[in-house]
Amino acid sequence: MFKNLFVILGVFSFSFGQIQSPSEFLGYELGDSFTRHHKVVEYYQQLATADPDRVVLEKYGETNEGRPLYLVFLGSKDIISNREAIRENHLKSLVGESTNDHSIVWLSYNVHGNESVSTEASMKTAFELLTAKRDYLENTLVIIDPCINPDGRDRYVNWYNQTKNNRIQPDPNSAEHFEPWHSGRTNHYVFDLNRDWVWMTQVESQARLPQYQKWQPQIHVDFHEQGVDQPYYFAPAAEPLHEVISDFQKQFQDEIGRNHAKYFDANGWLYFTKERFDLLYPSYGDTYPTYHGAIGMTYEQGGSGRAGLAIRNSDGNLLTLKDRIAHHFTTGISTVEMAYKNGKRLQKEMANFVQEGLDDPKTYVLSGNADNLKALTQLLEKHQITYGRGKGSLVSGYDYRTQTQKRIKTDENSLIIPAGQVKNKLIHVLLEPNTKLNDSITYDITAWSLPFAYDVNALLSTKKVPYSMTESGRTLNTIPKDAYAYVMDYQGFASQKALAALLDRGMTVRTSYSDFRVDGASFHAGSSILLAAENTNLENTLAQISEEFEVEFKGVSTGFVDSGKDFGSPSVTKTNAVKVALFKGEGISSYNFGEWWYFLENDLNYPVTVLNTEYLGYYDLDNYDVLIMPDGNYRNFDDHTLSTIEKWVSNGGKLIAQSGALGALSRQGSFHIKSKERDRSSSDPLLPYELQEREGIKNYITGAIFKTKVDTSHPVAYGYDSDYYGLKLNSNAYELLPSGNLVSFEENTTPLAGFAGSNTLKPLSESLFIGAENHGRGNVVYFTDNLVFRGFWYGAKRFVANAIFFDF
Repeated sequence: MFKNLFVILGVFSFSFGQIQSPSEFLGYELGDSFTRHHKVVEYYQQLATADPDRVVLEKYGETNEGRPLYLVFLGSKDIISNREAIRENHLKSLVGESTNDHSIVWLSYNVHGNESVSTEASMKTAFELLTAKRDYLENTLVIIDPCINPDGRDRYVNWYNQTKNNRIQPDPNSAEHFEPWHSGRTNHYVFDLNRDWVWMTQVESQARLPQYQKWQPQIHVDFHEQGVDQPYYFAPAAEPLHEVISDFQKQFQDEIGRNHAKYFDANGWLYFTKERFDLLYPSYGDTYPTYHGAIGMTYEQGGSGRAGLAIRNSDGNLLTLKDRIAHHFTTGISTVEMAYKNGKRLQKEMANFVQEGLDDPKTYVLSGNADNLKALTQLLEKHQITYGRGKGSLVSGYDYRTQTQKRIKTDENSLIIPAGQVKNKLIHVLLEPNTKLNDSITYDITAWSLPFAYDVNALLSTKKVPYSMTESGRTLNTIPKDAYAYVMDYQGFASQKALAALLDRGMTVRTSYSDFRVDGASFHAGSSILLAAENTNLENTLAQISEEFEVEFKGVSTGFVDSGKDFGSPSVTKTNAVKVALFKGEGISSYNFGEWWYFLENDLNYPVTVLNTEYLGYYDLDNYDVLIMPDGNYRNFDDHTLSTIEKWVSNGGKLIAQSGALGALSRQGSFHIKSKERDRSSSDPLLPYELQEREGIKNYITGAIFKTKVDTSHPVAYGYDSDYYGLKLNSNAYELLPSGNLVSFEENTTPLAGFAGSNTLKPLSESLFIGAENHGRGNVVYFTDNLVFRGFWYGAKRFVANAIFFDF
């Protein structure tokens, strides 16, 4: 009764008019070789040139390495010529101001560079839609992003072409099936772009998301690959599913899955659904569209970076690139088919999703550090979330930090975020105090609440709160002339970015290690002081820094303070432009290296020397002031290497070590860091096999938020309150240090948000989160967890910058 879609569609290798198939244009059959990014772009340019009535190619950005990012628009002549009117009509229909008869489908390929089949499949899919399945384009606009991550993909393709055998070698032990450190999966800064949809830290995301916001498709598919032994995965998704996901979204995922299944069944292909890939963490390519009302889905083909052109999996079956193309091609066409057949339904249900939140009276009221609030508003603006400022009204609601009902009065500094707007569901997902889990076995972190991430106070009211759209902007002072000195108060991470810029520009900066008051103005510990006598062109430089970072410099007439320490005190010391080195390479987490690299070069905009662990014996560490050891196992660091690092610290260096690096320092024996014994309570030996996975999660923390206590007098903790709400990503626990426990977990601690297995909590009780100690003439800072995780936990960035620049 049902015919084989792939077999039927596969016969169309002819030219349609002047349009060439991928194989005709490239000069080889798809699947015989990997296509580099510039050739992929050229193929789509050929389509747009040959058939401009139905194909439009738009460049939307460039990667860090200068590769272009494109969107391809496919539709009938009528749709393409009227696509702007269709877009506007679609957005108006979501809020009930118009009607729309067109479907919009967005297909995203190769967000992970070494999951390299999907870009190849994108070309085959585009050609098919323009030829054999051109009827689908009569009522459907298809948007194709052929390669979200061309830097990573070309890294993989270039490496594979350099490594592969002349003849296809499917032996899984062959070198071409083992990528080197820093695989092609990630982008230039080693970030996973499929975790960056919300945070938008990377240039690829920053370019792509405005385009996505502009179109708001009803269906979005993110094409991926998984291990070579895995059958194909497609919707419906696994639990946990966030509670904002509608019944229709769940139902339509099932319908799409069944449509895929009939094609896979006809071809005899294996697949699975409803397992492993959930819909919870909001920054994925499936969840982010879902929280906008779309049908957001991940499709996973077996293969990834190990597969190459062909590989034998553990079952002895041969998996080829052509097989992988066929599978992604089939689900892509099947997805467009479902949009073509269900256009009015999709539009109606997406509008329902949006409109049911427009009258939501709930309001989020945020207050706290002005720099943190400003950074948060910048993120809200990127997602087109409306916010305002308080108007002096009394508000009652749930207080995030005390977890009790509280009553406050708003003011012009209060940040008011009304839930009753187009992004209603996304707002709740991002700002809710604690995500509800209907299953604790999940694919990613389980807590990300923005008030905690940005270290600000939050109150959730069930009622509407009056607000003004007038932004509470800072009025920056004019830099006065002829001052004795200029002082920048330490008010947040922006202050540390400004400090980095001052040092990088050769200015002489002194830091006060105590609060002080001078000329009637008060300043916090950590404030920067620039003496006029020690700097040239000072006023112009400070004016530039003030404008760039929105910080103020107060001119003062004397160094004789009213309270605190005078400017010549031993407590006011020169802050040097430190030379920072960062380890990378085997034995180190490539993700965490990338997070540190990005933090230093982009967040802090400060120079860093990257040291490859492969050449440890060649480096003279005395050339550097600060050495950063990211997370890793450091198995290749022998006793001599660790002793060299210890001697460097003893001679005056500052070492910043994170997570797994602490184990290496503990192994060395001269440092005080020591892990706590884990609770290894034995499980029931008669526990049924099917329950063992669920029993095992008692030993894991999947990204949970904990309250910690802060020693605010320590320089690394300047700028913080006595309570800090940190993201705990692993289950490791560390003993308190003899001294220097500047951030620690409370006794009998439990998470405020997210999942932490029961066996992890006892060791965390009264354990170390951030520590610092003197070691000889140098210092060591211990980060027991990842403070630069994915670049989005803004509230932690002051700790990191303080650790780099401040003495103790």
